[in-house]
Amino acid sequence: MKYRIEHTNTFRYETKVDQSLNYVRLKPKTDECQRLLDYDSKISPTSLTKEYIDLWGNTVETFFIPEVHETLEVKTTSVVSIQKSPFINNIEYTSKMEEIFHSALFRSHYLAFLKDTPYTFLFDEQIDEIIQAVGKCENPMECALNVMKYIYENFTYNTETTDVGTKAHESFPNKGGVCQDFAHVMLGVLRSQRIPARYVSGYLYVGEDSALVGDAATHAWVEMMVPGIGWVGLDPTNNVEALENHITISTGRDYSDLSPVQGVYRGGAQDLEVKVSCTLLDTPVPQT
Repeated sequence: MKYRIEHTNTFRYETKVDQSLNYVRLKPKTDECQRLLDYDSKISPTSLTKEYIDLWGNTVETFFIPEVHETLEVKTTSVVSIQKSPFINNIEYTSKMEEIFHSALFRSHYLAFLKDTPYTFLFDEQIDEIIQAVGKCENPMECALNVMKYIYENFTYNTETTDVGTKAHESFPNKGGVCQDFAHVMLGVLRSQRIPARYVSGYLYVGEDSALVGDAATHAWVEMMVPGIGWVGLDPTNNVEALENHITISTGRDYSDLSPVQGVYRGGAQDLEVKVSCTLLDTPVPQT
Protein backbone atom coordinates (compact mmCIF):
# COMPACT_ATOMS: atom_id res chain seq x y z
CA MET A 1 0.00 0.00 0.00
CA LYS A 2 1.28 3.45 -0.90
CA TYR A 3 0.02 6.65 0.71
CA ARG A 4 0.45 10.38 0.34
CA ILE A 5 0.01 12.30 3.60
CA GLU A 6 -0.35 16.06 3.86
CA HIS A 7 -0.17 17.44 7.39
CA THR A 8 -0.54 21.12 8.25
CA ASN A 9 -0.13 22.67 11.70
CA THR A 10 -1.13 26.34 11.89
CA PHE A 11 -0.36 28.31 15.04
CA ARG A 12 -2.11 31.66 15.51
CA TYR A 13 -0.80 33.85 18.31
CA GLU A 14 -2.74 36.19 20.56
CA THR A 15 -0.01 38.80 20.18
CA LYS A 16 2.97 39.15 17.90
CA VAL A 17 5.77 36.78 18.88
CA ASP A 18 9.47 36.40 18.14
CA GLN A 19 12.45 34.27 19.09
CA SER A 20 10.62 31.08 18.08
CA LEU A 21 12.59 27.83 18.44
CA ASN A 22 10.73 24.70 17.30
CA TYR A 23 11.07 20.92 17.09
CA VAL A 24 9.11 18.88 14.54
CA ARG A 25 8.57 15.10 14.60
CA LEU A 26 6.54 14.47 11.46
CA LYS A 27 8.91 12.52 9.20
CA PRO A 28 7.67 8.91 8.90
CA LYS A 29 10.05 6.08 9.74
CA THR A 30 11.67 3.61 7.40
CA ASP A 31 11.89 0.08 8.80
CA GLU A 32 11.44 -3.55 7.74
CA CYS A 33 7.73 -3.03 6.92
CA GLN A 34 7.53 0.65 6.02
CA ARG A 35 9.50 2.72 3.54
CA LEU A 36 9.56 6.50 3.26
CA LEU A 37 9.64 7.30 -0.47
CA ASP A 38 9.43 11.08 -0.37
CA TYR A 39 9.25 13.81 2.25
CA ASP A 40 9.11 17.59 2.22
CA SER A 41 8.52 20.19 4.92
CA LYS A 42 7.66 23.85 4.42
CA ILE A 43 7.83 26.44 7.17
CA SER A 44 6.13 29.85 7.10
CA PRO A 45 7.68 32.31 7.94
CA THR A 46 10.42 30.73 5.86
CA SER A 47 13.09 29.01 7.88
CA LEU A 48 15.77 26.42 7.21
CA THR A 49 15.53 23.18 9.17
CA LYS A 50 18.22 20.94 10.60
CA GLU A 51 17.71 17.25 11.31
CA TYR A 52 18.92 14.95 14.04
CA ILE A 53 17.95 11.52 15.36
CA ASP A 54 16.65 11.50 18.92
CA LEU A 55 17.20 8.93 21.67
CA TRP A 56 14.34 6.76 20.39
CA GLY A 57 15.46 6.70 16.76
CA ASN A 58 13.02 9.32 15.47
CA THR A 59 13.88 12.10 13.04
CA VAL A 60 13.57 15.58 14.56
CA GLU A 61 13.63 18.76 12.49
CA THR A 62 14.55 21.98 14.28
CA PHE A 63 14.20 25.56 13.11
CA PHE A 64 14.51 29.07 14.53
CA ILE A 65 12.50 32.16 13.54
CA PRO A 66 14.06 35.35 14.91
CA GLU A 67 11.67 37.87 13.32
CA VAL A 68 8.30 38.97 14.65
CA HIS A 69 5.33 36.92 13.39
CA GLU A 70 1.65 36.41 14.16
CA THR A 71 1.21 32.94 12.66
CA LEU A 72 3.39 29.89 12.14
CA GLU A 73 2.58 27.17 9.60
CA VAL A 74 4.34 23.83 9.40
CA LYS A 75 3.29 21.78 6.38
CA THR A 76 4.73 18.35 5.62
CA THR A 77 4.09 16.07 2.67
CA SER A 78 5.07 12.39 2.82
CA VAL A 79 4.82 9.42 0.48
CA VAL A 80 5.04 6.09 2.27
CA SER A 81 4.88 2.45 1.19
CA ILE A 82 3.79 -0.22 3.70
CA GLN A 83 3.66 -3.99 3.49
CA LYS A 84 2.51 -5.86 6.59
CA SER A 85 0.72 -9.14 7.15
CA PRO A 86 -1.39 -10.04 10.20
CA PHE A 87 0.30 -12.59 12.39
CA ILE A 88 -0.07 -11.93 16.12
CA ASN A 89 -3.04 -14.30 16.40
CA ASN A 90 -0.96 -17.01 14.76
CA ILE A 91 2.12 -16.75 16.99
CA GLU A 92 2.70 -19.77 19.19
CA TYR A 93 3.91 -18.82 22.65
CA THR A 94 6.76 -21.28 23.14
CA SER A 95 8.66 -22.20 26.27
CA LYS A 96 11.72 -20.48 24.80
CA MET A 97 9.78 -17.25 24.35
CA GLU A 98 8.52 -17.51 27.92
CA GLU A 99 12.07 -17.99 29.14
CA ILE A 100 13.20 -14.85 27.31
CA PHE A 101 10.22 -12.80 28.52
CA HIS A 102 11.13 -13.54 32.13
CA SER A 103 14.89 -13.20 31.78
CA ALA A 104 16.82 -10.43 33.51
CA LEU A 105 18.60 -9.60 30.23
CA PHE A 106 15.28 -9.02 28.41
CA ARG A 107 13.94 -6.82 31.21
CA SER A 108 17.18 -4.86 31.35
CA HIS A 109 17.30 -4.29 27.59
CA TYR A 110 13.72 -2.98 27.43
CA LEU A 111 13.68 -1.26 30.82
CA ALA A 112 12.63 2.09 29.34
CA PHE A 113 9.46 0.44 28.02
CA LEU A 114 8.69 -1.37 31.28
CA LYS A 115 8.69 1.64 33.59
CA ASP A 116 5.76 3.93 34.33
CA THR A 117 5.84 7.50 33.09
CA PRO A 118 3.60 10.37 34.24
CA TYR A 119 1.42 9.75 31.17
CA THR A 120 1.09 5.97 31.61
CA PHE A 121 0.77 5.76 35.40
CA LEU A 122 -2.35 3.95 36.66
CA PHE A 123 -3.45 3.33 40.23
CA ASP A 124 -3.30 -0.29 41.40
CA GLU A 125 -7.09 -0.51 41.59
CA GLN A 126 -7.38 0.66 37.98
CA ILE A 127 -4.92 -1.98 36.80
CA ASP A 128 -6.67 -4.65 38.89
CA GLU A 129 -10.01 -3.76 37.32
CA ILE A 130 -8.73 -4.64 33.86
CA ILE A 131 -6.67 -7.68 34.89
CA GLN A 132 -9.63 -9.16 36.76
CA ALA A 133 -11.73 -8.73 33.63
CA VAL A 134 -9.21 -10.17 31.14
CA GLY A 135 -7.66 -12.84 33.36
CA LYS A 136 -4.13 -13.50 34.56
CA CYS A 137 -1.48 -12.57 31.98
CA GLU A 138 0.31 -15.89 31.43
CA ASN A 139 0.66 -15.50 27.66
CA PRO A 140 1.86 -11.91 26.95
CA MET A 141 0.44 -11.81 23.44
CA GLU A 142 -2.93 -13.15 24.51
CA CYS A 143 -2.89 -10.73 27.43
CA ALA A 144 -2.18 -7.75 25.16
CA LEU A 145 -4.99 -8.71 22.80
CA ASN A 146 -7.40 -9.05 25.71
CA VAL A 147 -6.40 -5.70 27.21
CA MET A 148 -6.82 -4.06 23.80
CA LYS A 149 -10.29 -5.57 23.44
CA TYR A 150 -11.28 -4.51 26.96
CA ILE A 151 -10.33 -0.88 26.30
CA TYR A 152 -12.13 -0.90 22.97
CA GLU A 153 -15.32 -2.31 24.49
CA ASN A 154 -15.35 -0.31 27.73
CA PHE A 155 -13.91 3.08 26.82
CA THR A 156 -15.77 5.64 24.72
CA TYR A 157 -14.07 7.67 22.01
CA ASN A 158 -14.86 11.28 22.95
CA THR A 159 -12.83 14.33 21.96
CA GLU A 160 -14.45 16.50 24.63
CA THR A 161 -13.43 14.64 27.82
CA THR A 162 -9.62 14.92 27.67
CA ASP A 163 -6.87 17.11 26.28
CA VAL A 164 -3.25 16.67 25.25
CA GLY A 165 -2.08 16.84 28.85
CA THR A 166 -4.45 14.21 30.27
CA LYS A 167 -2.75 11.27 32.01
CA ALA A 168 -3.90 7.63 31.96
CA HIS A 169 -5.11 7.61 35.56
CA GLU A 170 -7.13 10.78 34.84
CA SER A 171 -8.94 9.45 31.76
CA PHE A 172 -9.60 6.05 33.36
CA PRO A 173 -12.47 7.00 35.75
CA ASN A 174 -14.63 8.36 32.91
CA LYS A 175 -13.67 5.51 30.56
CA GLY A 176 -13.38 8.04 27.76
CA GLY A 177 -10.94 10.00 25.65
CA VAL A 178 -9.13 9.74 22.33
CA CYS A 179 -6.48 7.45 20.85
CA GLN A 180 -3.73 9.05 22.93
CA ASP A 181 -5.61 8.23 26.14
CA PHE A 182 -6.40 4.65 25.10
CA ALA A 183 -2.76 4.04 24.20
CA HIS A 184 -1.54 5.39 27.54
CA VAL A 185 -3.99 3.22 29.51
CA MET A 186 -2.95 0.14 27.54
CA LEU A 187 0.73 0.92 28.10
CA GLY A 188 0.15 1.28 31.83
CA VAL A 189 -1.54 -2.11 32.05
CA LEU A 190 0.96 -4.00 29.86
CA ARG A 191 3.96 -2.56 31.70
CA SER A 192 2.41 -3.53 35.03
CA GLN A 193 2.45 -7.11 33.71
CA ARG A 194 6.14 -6.87 32.75
CA ILE A 195 5.38 -6.66 29.02
CA PRO A 196 7.66 -4.17 27.19
CA ALA A 197 5.42 -1.76 25.31
CA ARG A 198 5.93 1.59 23.59
CA TYR A 199 3.82 4.47 22.32
CA VAL A 200 3.47 4.98 18.56
CA SER A 201 2.52 8.22 16.84
CA GLY A 202 1.44 8.09 13.23
CA TYR A 203 -1.37 8.32 10.72
CA LEU A 204 -4.39 6.12 10.17
CA TYR A 205 -5.82 5.59 6.70
CA VAL A 206 -9.56 5.08 7.01
CA GLY A 207 -10.78 5.17 3.43
CA GLU A 208 -14.37 4.60 2.39
CA ASP A 209 -16.85 2.42 4.28
CA SER A 210 -14.44 1.83 7.14
CA ALA A 211 -15.28 1.53 10.82
CA LEU A 212 -11.82 2.69 11.89
CA VAL A 213 -11.65 5.80 14.08
CA GLY A 214 -8.84 8.30 14.53
CA ASP A 215 -7.89 9.88 11.20
CA ALA A 216 -8.69 13.53 12.01
CA ALA A 217 -5.10 14.26 13.06
CA THR A 218 -2.18 12.08 14.11
CA HIS A 219 -3.20 8.70 15.49
CA ALA A 220 -1.71 6.75 18.40
CA TRP A 221 -1.39 3.06 19.18
CA VAL A 222 0.81 0.62 21.10
CA GLU A 223 3.61 -1.75 20.15
CA MET A 224 4.66 -4.69 22.32
CA MET A 225 7.98 -6.50 22.05
CA VAL A 226 7.71 -10.18 21.14
CA PRO A 227 10.97 -12.20 21.37
CA GLY A 228 11.99 -13.56 17.98
CA ILE A 229 9.35 -11.43 16.23
CA GLY A 230 9.99 -7.82 17.16
CA TRP A 231 7.63 -4.93 17.83
CA VAL A 232 3.99 -5.80 17.15
CA GLY A 233 1.45 -2.98 16.82
CA LEU A 234 -1.97 -3.04 18.50
CA ASP A 235 -4.57 -0.29 18.18
CA PRO A 236 -6.91 -0.15 21.22
CA THR A 237 -9.01 2.61 19.66
CA ASN A 238 -10.11 0.19 16.94
CA ASN A 239 -9.32 -3.23 18.46
CA VAL A 240 -7.12 -4.23 15.53
CA GLU A 241 -3.53 -5.17 14.88
CA ALA A 242 -1.71 -2.16 13.42
CA LEU A 243 -1.11 -3.16 9.82
CA GLU A 244 -1.11 -1.45 6.43
CA ASN A 245 -3.61 1.24 7.49
CA HIS A 246 -1.21 2.43 10.21
CA ILE A 247 1.64 4.70 9.11
CA THR A 248 4.34 5.15 11.76
CA ILE A 249 5.97 8.51 12.35
CA SER A 250 7.76 7.97 15.65
CA THR A 251 7.95 5.77 18.74
CA GLY A 252 8.79 6.40 22.39
CA ARG A 253 7.76 5.87 25.99
CA ASP A 254 4.64 8.06 25.77
CA TYR A 255 3.23 11.13 24.04
CA SER A 256 5.71 13.50 25.69
CA ASP A 257 8.56 11.87 23.74
CA LEU A 258 6.77 12.33 20.41
CA SER A 259 4.88 15.62 20.35
CA PRO A 260 4.55 16.40 16.60
CA VAL A 261 5.41 20.09 16.96
CA GLN A 262 6.78 21.70 20.09
CA GLY A 263 8.87 24.71 20.90
CA VAL A 264 9.37 27.91 22.83
CA TYR A 265 8.75 31.50 21.85
CA ARG A 266 8.48 34.98 23.31
CA GLY A 267 4.93 36.30 23.20
CA GLY A 268 1.29 35.59 24.08
CA ALA A 269 -1.05 32.60 23.96
CA GLN A 270 -1.66 30.52 20.85
CA ASP A 271 -4.37 28.56 19.03
CA LEU A 272 -3.53 25.50 16.95
CA GLU A 273 -5.36 24.22 13.88
CA VAL A 274 -4.40 20.77 12.54
CA LYS A 275 -5.31 19.37 9.13
CA VAL A 276 -4.35 15.88 7.96
CA SER A 277 -5.11 14.31 4.60
CA CYS A 278 -4.14 10.69 3.91
CA THR A 279 -4.64 9.50 0.32
CA LEU A 280 -4.23 5.97 -1.00
CA LEU A 281 -2.04 6.07 -4.13
CA ASP A 282 -2.21 2.42 -5.10
CA THR A 283 -3.42 -0.96 -3.87
CA PRO A 284 -1.96 -4.47 -4.14
CA VAL A 285 -3.03 -6.46 -7.20
CA PRO A 286 -5.25 -9.36 -6.06
CA GLN A 287 -3.71 -12.78 -6.62
CA THR A 288 -5.66 -15.22 -8.77
